[in-house]
Amino acid sequence: MFTGLVETIGTVAALEELDQTASGGGGTSLTIADAQDILGDANLGDSISVNGTCLTVTEFEKSSFKVGVAPETLRRTNLGSLKLGSKVNLERAVSASTRMGGHFVQGHVDTIATIQSVNPDGNALTFRFKPRDTAVLRYIVEKGYVTIDGASLTVTKVQDGAEGWWEVMLIAYTQEKVVTAAKKAGEDVNVEVDQVGKYVEKSVAGYFEGAAHGEFAILEKMVSRLVDERLRALGK
Repeated sequence: MFTGLVETIGTVAALEELDQTASGGGGTSLTIADAQDILGDANLGDSISVNGTCLTVTEFEKSSFKVGVAPETLRRTNLGSLKLGSKVNLERAVSASTRMGGHFVQGHVDTIATIQSVNPDGNALTFRFKPRDTAVLRYIVEKGYVTIDGASLTVTKVQDGAEGWWEVMLIAYTQEKVVTAAKKAGEDVNVEVDQVGKYVEKSVAGYFEGAAHGEFAILEKMVSRLVDERLRALGK
C-alpha cells in the first residue's frame, strides 16, 4: 500500500531481459540508481512503487536496487518503454507512522494513458490524459484522486465518452518532485484510479442484483439491524 506521495526520483541504471526458462518466467530486471534516500531501512522483499507499479526488491546496495518486472506488468504498464537513464518516481510502502497526505494507492496499474496536451497556467501546468481503456473514466471524478506514474493528483476536469479524457494541474512545487512534469504530448503514463470508486460500484451492483432476485440486499439488512438495536435501546 502507498500514499501516492513520491519520495524521490530514481534513474534506470540497467535493464536486463530475463530468460524465459528462468525462475522469473521472462520479463525484465531493472536496476534503479539515485535511490539512496529510500534505501536506509530497506530489506530484501520490500515493496517499492516504481512509476506507480508495486515491485519487489530483489537486491540492493547503498544507492541502488534491483527489481524484476514480469511480462504481464510490462504489458499493462509503461515500464517496458524505459531506457537507460530514464527517470522514475519512487515511493516506499507505507508504515504505521506514515502521514496519509495523498490517498490509498495499491500500486496496481489499471491502464496506460497518453498525454494529449500540456498547457501552462501561470507557473502551473495542466495535463490532459486520454486512457487506453476508457472504462476507467467512470471512476474518475472532478476533484477526486487519480494516480499518475505513482503520484497522487487531483482531477480538475473530466470528459466522459469514447473520446473521454481528464485533466490534472501540477503546481510549481510538484513539477520538481515527479517525472510527469518533464513529459510531453504523446508520451504515456501509468494510471491507477481511486479504489473507493470500484468498491462502491460493486456494492451498489450487488444491492440491485439482490433486489432483482427478491433477496434482502446488504444495505437493507444493515438498516434493519440498526433499527432493531435502536428500538431495544429505547425499550431500556
